[in-house]
Amino acid sequence: MDCITICATCATPGQAPRGAALAEAVAEGLREGCVLRLVDCLNLCHSPVALSIRGAGKTAYLFSGVDPATQAAEIHVLADLYAEAPGGDITDARPLGGLRHRLVGRIPG
Repeated sequence: MDCITICATCATPGQAPRGAALAEAVAEGLREGCVLRLVDCLNLCHSPVALSIRGAGKTAYLFSGVDPATQAAEIHVLADLYAEAPGGDITDARPLGGLRHRLVGRIPG
């Protein structure tokens, strides 16, 4: 089962955390079989909002600087590409739009 994890505490200094807003936007219309969860911290506080996607035995990806107001649809595309990619290896990230420029790490499965 694939899982998208969003940092619940991510916030720009002086502003309220925005991870919950991203989770709410992503939850609507998320593909079946993809679990969404909030965690307290993904340790990317310098560039909120952070999220990861991973599945058992698959490559994992970590993103930061994700905009809750505009990138939920791109995260849905990410979930679809990830589910369909053998081993989780996304070879063409162009369909992810601006989200592909927010990738900060790839961890081979």
